[in-house]
Amino acid sequence: MFNFKDMMQQAQQMQFKLQELQEKLKDILVEGESGGGMVKVTMACSGDLKAISIDPSVIDAKDKETLEDLIVAAVNNASDAKEAKTKSETEGMMGGMGLPAGMKLPF
Repeated sequence: MFNFKDMMQQAQQMQFKLQELQEKLKDILVEGESGGGMVKVTMACSGDLKAISIDPSVIDAKDKETLEDLIVAAVNNASDAKEAKTKSETEGMMGGMGLPAGMKLPF
């Protein structure tokens, strides 16, 4: 039989877990790099860019386009790593709550 009270408790528990997960993701850092490590980017799983490290050898005022491309590639690499880590953390949380794998959550 359908129990509305139980459903509301589960919804509140899920909301609390989602808030917990969002806070946790702020502290998890991932890295992306390009140019064989010449440009490195550190990003929080919340999406905040935390740091960029550029090897001085790729800084050339006459070739700024290459550096720009390396930065974009490193940020995209970090973003991919962020998405993978967020998915992993979310699936871990959902498994603990008995939710089906692959269920989309509002992030």
